[in-house]
Amino acid sequence: DAAATAAAYREQHAHWAQRVTDEAVQLARLQPDLVFTDVAYLPLAGAAQAGIRSLSMCSLNWADLFAHFFGAEAWAAPIYGEILDAYNCAECFLRLTPGMPMSELSRVQAIAPVAALGRDCHHSLREKLACTSDEKIVLIAFGGVDKQVPVEQWPRSLGVRWLVPQRWGVDQGNVSSIEVLGLAFPDLLRSVDAVLTKPGYGTFTEAACNGTPVLYLRRVDWPEQDCLIDWLKINARCCEIGEAALTSGCLREALDKVWQQAAPAQPCPTGSAQAAALISTLLEPAKT
Repeated sequence: DAAATAAAYREQHAHWAQRVTDEAVQLARLQPDLVFTDVAYLPLAGAAQAGIRSLSMCSLNWADLFAHFFGAEAWAAPIYGEILDAYNCAECFLRLTPGMPMSELSRVQAIAPVAALGRDCHHSLREKLACTSDEKIVLIAFGGVDKQVPVEQWPRSLGVRWLVPQRWGVDQGNVSSIEVLGLAFPDLLRSVDAVLTKPGYGTFTEAACNGTPVLYLRRVDWPEQDCLIDWLKINARCCEIGEAALTSGCLREALDKVWQQAAPAQPCPTGSAQAAALISTLLEPAKT
């Protein structure tokens, strides 16, 4: 909702200096040793005014996204400048891999992917689902996007068992509910034969780090997705599909394509350890 988002930004920044002061007062009252955001910018500006050290970490930032959607608007430049200044108040912006370029931020440090590694429960999952020997298991997971696809109308001749959210209410032999399997998401992701998803940091990195092939449908006008897709093409077996294929369920060609690709080396998700080490360093008492 571009109009509502623009209105919210303009309201947020109508009295920006006072908002920053209020944030600084609140942070001073809390007396933290460090402020760490993902990826809010007001706390960074408030921390700077209160004399508190700060960090931010993400694969994107709201300055870049604001510029993408509203940069051409006559009213946008002051707001963009305030967002950018807030981010540049932080001692460092930890840019996750993969991540947007963030060329306008002054203190960017790239770190490795952050992702959870799952347990390989492939054989027990197949037993639980009573899969036939030639049946593949494909997880449908669109992350935080509330998107339901007409899987009940897809052809059953694909030889695929689809795993979908229980709230979809699909009751047929080639479709099973994710929730009843009782597996943590990283374990489930590692154990399936492929995942069908949209470009998003969590699913893309965890699929690559767990060696799971990916079918993905591009998002409409979402600037972060290009860097995610470029990274995925190097680090995972993957194939882009279109809306027509998703609606009709004509996915066998795309699935065969990813299953026939050579599997690249799985990236190591050491970004959490890198971030933790930097935070620990900043929290060490100053040497006199």
